Amino acid sequence: MKKVKITVMKTAQYTDLIEKYENPITHTCDMKEGQVFIANGWNRPYGFCQSAWDSMSAFVMTLAHGGENLYNGWMKNKKSAMISCNDRFRPVSFLIETLDIHAE
Repeated sequence: MKKVKITVMKTAQYTDLIEKYENPITHTCDMKEGQVFIANGWNRPYGFCQSAWDSMSAFVMTLAHGGENLYNGWMKNKKSAMISCNDRFRPVSFLIETLDIHAE
């Protein structure tokens, strides 16, 4: 099984939707653009958002086990995927890429 690099590519915040639909919350997303995490297969990286992990863990696992060319050529790099978390008020886009390093 290979390690998978997860890079925070883009963050957004839709204040109009937040103001109209969301109840006030005290803690929101901590992800910062350019932040990098390394996944060892099915293990969520330390400090990585659980909700974001739930959105991408199947893709991470597929890539970690050698899967590639997801959705028949969707990505230019066949050993990668672009995945967003499921927070529709503060979406974060992640690039996940297979590394040529095996997980321990």
